[in-house]
Formats: sequence, structure tokens, C-alpha cells
Amino acid sequence: MCGAIMSTLYKYILKPVLFLIDPEVIHDTFISFGEFLGKFQLTRWGIGLFYNYHESASDSSNRPGEGKAQGASISKIVDGIKYRTPVLLSAGFDYNGRLTQILPYIGFGGEEIGSVTARPCTGNPKPRLTRLAKYGSIIVNKGLRNDGVDAIIARVKGAKCKAQGAKDFVVGVSIARTNDEHSIDLQSGIDDYAYSFKRLNEEGIGDYYAINISCPNAFGGEAFTTPDLLTRLIMKLKTIPCTKPVYVKMPINLPWDQFNSLLKIIDFYKLQGVIIGNLNKDYSSLGINAEVPDEYAGGLSGTPCKNLSTDLIARTRKAYGKRFTIIGVGGIMSAADAREKFAAGADLVQLITGMIYEGPGLVKEICKGIE
Repeated sequence: MCGAIMSTLYKYILKPVLFLIDPEVIHDTFISFGEFLGKFQLTRWGIGLFYNYHESASDSSNRPGEGKAQGASISKIVDGIKYRTPVLLSAGFDYNGRLTQILPYIGFGGEEIGSVTARPCTGNPKPRLTRLAKYGSIIVNKGLRNDGVDAIIARVKGAKCKAQGAKDFVVGVSIARTNDEHSIDLQSGIDDYAYSFKRLNEEGIGDYYAINISCPNAFGGEAFTTPDLLTRLIMKLKTIPCTKPVYVKMPINLPWDQFNSLLKIIDFYKLQGVIIGNLNKDYSSLGINAEVPDEYAGGLSGTPCKNLSTDLIARTRKAYGKRFTIIGVGGIMSAADAREKFAAGADLVQLITGMIYEGPGLVKEICKGIE
């Protein structure tokens, strides 16, 4: 009941006010506020009182949405990692790893930090975020803004989120190449990925790693979305000792044949899975009257990604069976949207935009819907 009231207050009172303010200002404010709330047991408890998910009963099954009885556990074990809930915060929100202590109390089973890069990144020129409320979307043009892998490693190590009672909260790390002119050539870009991957493994930071080959908002665009270039990148990463699952963050605007050619490379090199997928680069998908820039200035999040990502999840699952772990992301604005991703074949789901439009109570709503 409390959660429903808070969700109503957010959607009809708080959100209209927040949406009058620059979205990046709101984002930075919420990051700082969330980091503050996560530092204290009392504030974590208070947030959890309204937003955390508590399962009604335990059950040995760990396949959400597949014939489960009311009240069954929704926890999952994926690639040897236990997730208290199969709902994760996607990369791109907590890109500097500042929210690891508060997110477990909002119902998330984990988060993906980043994308992190070898060197600090100031990001693209502003505006880096533009709301498209009519379409349930945000134009995201942050350009991999982050503090750099070494600073983020130090921050996450200092947070010690699991020591704060966040049982089974999974911290993945998304890795990309630094968005500057120094990493634009092929070998420098590969070395950039490799440095971050090596440092994270050396320090034992991250329960899994996501190789982001599909960020469209950086120097040179999506540099590793061809079989040849992806092969060269994976071969380099394979030289670095790693005991954690490794996934590839996939583009969603490729035709199936090209998308599948990347899956074949990922399969050949025995990576554990894929994240489907990244932002939608096709502004025309909004319709001719869409309020978008005349020139490309960032990818579309949220609803414009929904059908593209769900279709690719289903086709990947059909083509490869259980070979890949699939993390589904894109257009999850309701519990029904999450169930659709699971029905298509996703093992886990991630979201950001749905939480912004519907409020943090959406995570608990999805968990209850799965249960």
C-alpha cells in the first residue's frame, strides 16, 4: 500500500515538477542524494520500507515467469551468480559507481556500473540528455562520461556494499573505450578496453563484465560491430586472466544477418552471453512529427527500443537455444514489458528509462508481477 501511494505521488506530483528542470541536473542531484541515503542504515531502511521487494515465500525454482505459484521466489542463479531479483539497473545511470549501497533497497537484484573507460571522460557537449515524454524516451548523448576505471575501482572498493547487508546484490561493470581522440584508431581502442578489463580483474571488482561495443555516442561511433573488429577485440581480452562471466552489449539497429554474425564470433570465443541491447539510433522510428534534432545527437532510450530488443532476444534464443545468457534491456516501462522480455527468452532484465518515467516503485512492481 505504501509503495502504491509513493508511486502515485511520484507520477502525478513529483515528476511533473522534475520534468520542468534540465534532465542532467536532475540526474546528478538524484545520484548525489542516493549516494547520501546509502551511507546510513536508517536511511537505507527507510527507503527499503517503501520500495524494497520482499518475496512472500521461498521456492527452489529459479526461472521467473515459468509456471510459478503465487508467492514463489524470484531469485535466480545465472552463470553461477545469485541474483535476489532478476531486475537490474542498466549501465548509463550509475556510471561512476556511487549507488551500490542504496540500490539493493529499491528492489534491484544488481546494477551495471559504467560504462567505464581507461581514462576519465568529460562526455559530449551539452545537452547530453533530452526528454521525449510523448514517446516515453530520452535522447542520450552523454558520450561515456565517467571518472575513469581506476577512480571507479577505488570508489567501489571503498563502498563495501555487500558488507552493508546487501545480500545477493550483483555488481556488473560495463567497459567501453575512452571517448577521445587518443583511442580513435583501432589498436589504441583495443588497448583502451584491455586496460580497463585488466585492472578490474586484477582488483577483483565486478561480479561480471559487459563489453560495450555498441555505444553510438563516441569518437568513431560503434567501432567493433563488425565480425573482424570484434574478433580482434575479443582475442586481446582473452589474453587477460578472467574468472568472471563476460557479456557483450549489442547494437539493436543491425539487420538480423549482421547481428547474427556477431553472435557467431561471441559463440566461437565462448563468452557467456549478450545484453540486448543498446540505444536506438533510428529517429524515424518515432514518426515524422517527432520532436528530435535535425541531425543525430544521441541514441533513443526507452519505448523506441522495446520491440527491436524483444525481437532480437527472441531470435537469439531460437537460434542458439540455451547457449547464451541473455540480459534484456530496452523499453521496460511496466511489469508487463518485463514479462514480455522474459517470455522472449531473457534470463535477466535491465532498465533505466522506465524508472525515470514511472518512478522507483516500478522495480518492486515488476518483481511482484514476476512473482
